[in-house]
Amino acid sequence: MRTDSSPGTLPAREHLPAGNAGTPVLDVVIPVYNEEKDLQPCVLRLHEHLARTFPYAFRITIADNASTDTTPQVAARLAAQVPEVVNFRLEQKGRGRALRTVWSASDAPVLAYMDVDLSTDLNALLPLVAPLISGHSDLAIGSRLSRSSRVVRGTKREFISRTYNLILRGSLQARFSDAQCGFKAIRRDVAQALLPLVEDTGWFFDTEMLVLAERAGLRIHEVPVDWVDDPDSTVHIVQTATDDLKGVLRVGKALATGSLPLDRLARPFGDDPRDRDIQDVPKGLARQLVGFCVIGVLSTLFYLLLYSGFRTFCGSQVANALALLVSAVANTAANRRLTFGVRGRGSAVRHQAQGLVVFAIGLALTSGSLAALNAASDHPAHSTELAVLVAANLAATVLRFLLFRAWVFPDRGETGGPSSPVIASHTPVPVPAQAPSPQVYAASAPAPGPYGGDLPYRYGGSYATPPQTPQAPQASQTSQAPRFRAGDAVDGTWKDVTMPLQPVRPHDTDPRDPR
Repeated sequence: MRTDSSPGTLPAREHLPAGNAGTPVLDVVIPVYNEEKDLQPCVLRLHEHLARTFPYAFRITIADNASTDTTPQVAARLAAQVPEVVNFRLEQKGRGRALRTVWSASDAPVLAYMDVDLSTDLNALLPLVAPLISGHSDLAIGSRLSRSSRVVRGTKREFISRTYNLILRGSLQARFSDAQCGFKAIRRDVAQALLPLVEDTGWFFDTEMLVLAERAGLRIHEVPVDWVDDPDSTVHIVQTATDDLKGVLRVGKALATGSLPLDRLARPFGDDPRDRDIQDVPKGLARQLVGFCVIGVLSTLFYLLLYSGFRTFCGSQVANALALLVSAVANTAANRRLTFGVRGRGSAVRHQAQGLVVFAIGLALTSGSLAALNAASDHPAHSTELAVLVAANLAATVLRFLLFRAWVFPDRGETGGPSSPVIASHTPVPVPAQAPSPQVYAASAPAPGPYGGDLPYRYGGSYATPPQTPQAPQASQTSQAPRFRAGDAVDGTWKDVTMPLQPVRPHDTDPRDPR
């Protein structure tokens, strides 16, 4: 359970409305570089599939990142011929840069991307975006490593993919199964908060985005996919692997030092049904206890190893104090981050100082136990010393958990008093009746892109300003907005935030139908 004071900056997830005239619900981005051969059949096949199976309005955006062949001309021709196709041209290479730029400029509430070779079966597209449309998840990824996936590819690529994901699990504690599958989707409100934290502009972009999202507590949905390897892929495996390993080191260092402001990605308390207020039940106690016990076992082993090392050149009391001091600092840092979910550098010094007070109490217990042992026996065996220390540390561990939970990392409700409920403000934002028509510019004066510089956004061959995010109402319109506990209705009853749909039966008829 999170114990920092941030209530979260992302809004609660809600089901997208069934109708939103003028704005596509889904924007599928296809990043390309020198794909003049495969681009047209890919886009036409994807458009046919979406038009036939997808129940919402959609857009297909071709993100051409500095192609040097005839790819720009093919993309412009497709944008002119197919109304749902948009052409976006960048003058710098990098798949991550293309995705970040297009996603940041898009007005669609659900953003997705897929590789131009369409290696992933398109029947997985609707299952991929459905959890985002319904409000269930924040991101969705296709997985080639799921047990129910069906994959056809060479042994070398299979080995590299599985090895890379094992590295992510071992170094960054990633729990998602497939980082590099070119088949992903994200909600726009999440992308607006998450993408500024992602530094990579190349192939590591996917991994960095997923790791940060997972560490921030966002929900990632995985879809098993059918996938056939493209033998003509232009990806340079060695260079990509090297860049990915450098990215793993960079992200791992940033997470270890707490330099990433992941708190801004938190959902408000109450978005999860498990967060609903239940009287007299400590929230997150079971999870905290398990995490504390795991860290406690590792800390005890670390302490005993240090004690045995220090004991070779100093007395038992000095060895015990040094070993306990070093292990206590590591224990406090681990529990701060992993058990009680406090991220960032804020109050880190104060937490360590309070942890040292807890350490002093543990030192008194263990030192007192050693003193009692030495008083009872002039030359106790080393194994006897270790047994006494283990028993004393068990008692100190129970006391440490209670002090950590109640004093060092207190629950929000405890810090704010028993009558300090978590409040969320619901401010409805009006949806425009129709999307604004793009302002057309001459080809000699392209509209500036969202990241500075000249990055034109093209609609059917004409340059146009990127679609803007609808502005929130003025303060005078929101000053009377109702305030209530997240998840509760104003009248005190629970209501589902999804749109109710009437069941359709084979014998139902529409009175307006002349048949």
